[in-house]
Amino acid sequence: MKNFYVRIMTAAATAAVLGAAVTGCGSQGSAGAGTGDASAAKIAFLMPDIASTRYELFDKPLFEAKVKELCGGCTVVYSNANASAAKQQEQANSALAQGVKAIVIDPVDSAAAATIVNSAKAQNVPIIAYDRPIPDAPADYYVSFDNEKIGSMIAQSLVDHLKASNAQGGLLQVNGSPTDAAAGLIKKGIHSAVDPSGFKLLAEFDTPGWEPTKAQDWASGQITQFPGKIAGVVAANDGTAGGAIAAFKAAGTNVPPVTGNDAELAAAQRIVAGDQYNTISKPIKTVAEAAAQIAYSFAKGEKPAGKTTLFNTPSELFVPTVVTADNLKKTLVDTGIMKASELCTSTYAAACAKAGIN
Repeated sequence: MKNFYVRIMTAAATAAVLGAAVTGCGSQGSAGAGTGDASAAKIAFLMPDIASTRYELFDKPLFEAKVKELCGGCTVVYSNANASAAKQQEQANSALAQGVKAIVIDPVDSAAAATIVNSAKAQNVPIIAYDRPIPDAPADYYVSFDNEKIGSMIAQSLVDHLKASNAQGGLLQVNGSPTDAAAGLIKKGIHSAVDPSGFKLLAEFDTPGWEPTKAQDWASGQITQFPGKIAGVVAANDGTAGGAIAAFKAAGTNVPPVTGNDAELAAAQRIVAGDQYNTISKPIKTVAEAAAQIAYSFAKGEKPAGKTTLFNTPSELFVPTVVTADNLKKTLVDTGIMKASELCTSTYAAACAKAGIN
């Protein structure tokens, strides 16, 4: 196997040299779509923050692995903006200066990212929006799970559970970042289930930067304002869910059912322990590999057709799965998305055993 990869890399290097010999100095200029040698292309992968652990732990390595599988001589130019739109702009400019042939971007600020789209298009570099759309300046493609569907699924799951248990009281709604268009779609989906549910929406909050601590601070205030009246919390992701749960625990009151999204390890542990009601499984491998395939196709000068359209952008939207204690083992552990050994640490061993996870 080692010799096989050596041959692949050698062949890629040879191709790059031959390509340089043919194109001459022109290969050092703009890396517009369809120009130069796609077998040695640079592809930018620009992620938004480190508050969500998924980007460094999963999105980055999965995307890089798929690009390497598709193109042994290609290089991924990776950057994480750490929640700074200005920094992401600098990273995009740097990627363009390095001659990337495609940019995959999960924008910190969906509105601000329009400038990045326009800059890339001015240099004939295709841009793929990833996870979060860019409504104000259509990208060349958009790859994501269906965010509006995510919102409706987590909220409806909670509403059904509360009705089945004859819960009394109202709901808190903890949305994502106000600068994230995907958060807006999740919020819309949540309202589609909450508004007609019969449960009063006590209050809602758009969480700046998706910061769990900000969600916790807000939830703490609502616990004080609505003592004993909160039947459930619809949180837009696992980070904000964790913040809300921490607020109830700090207040010394029972934690009501709380939703989540992203199927983070910590969330799965909270579900096993009974602290969080649900989350959403949207295997990052699915979107990361799809984005890599689409980016490489653009780098080769192709124009992949979308399976649908969102914000005037050709798109592919995958459907996620709601995860509760009832199907966590089947959905996350049995599929290999999460290892039982990681989930069932000593703190959660007893709860895992009760759930049949070992």
